Amino acid sequence: MEIVYRALFMFFFLWVITRVVGRATLGELSTFELLLYVTMGDLVQSAVTQQDFSVAGGVLAISVFALLTVAFSYASSRWPRVRPIVHGVPVVVVRAGEPLLDTMRDERLSLDELAAAARAEGIDRFADIEMALLEVNGRISFFSRSARASSGAPEQPAAGS
Repeated sequence: MEIVYRALFMFFFLWVITRVVGRATLGELSTFELLLYVTMGDLVQSAVTQQDFSVAGGVLAISVFALLTVAFSYASSRWPRVRPIVHGVPVVVVRAGEPLLDTMRDERLSLDELAAAARAEGIDRFADIEMALLEVNGRISFFSRSARASSGAPEQPAAGS
């Protein structure tokens, strides 16, 4: 039973740490992928080398992590109010061409990182950005002014013209 308590404690400890570290640092991995991959690898290693756990103990600890991950996923899909707590919400980091420096500071996203992400999307000036969102997975979505003007159906001439 001690293994279950240790696994529960470590799961929540690692979950809190990944929330504190911030989404910009996580990059491509979601919080749960990071937790699952890093800790499962370590738990399996401990079980295989028998440093701390038996094989059964390693299986039990991994099972606790897997069950908690499934429970969090189920809870966030079943109850929308849980989703922002478990996965977070996208954050606006640029509005109307102006980087929101306070928000970026809170998310630990530098102006250089934002500029590099914009360049990767073919945007060379912040003024061309209508809005940019820091997504929950660490990626940045850009909505540019020029894309909005050129998207959609072309306007039809007036009937009397």
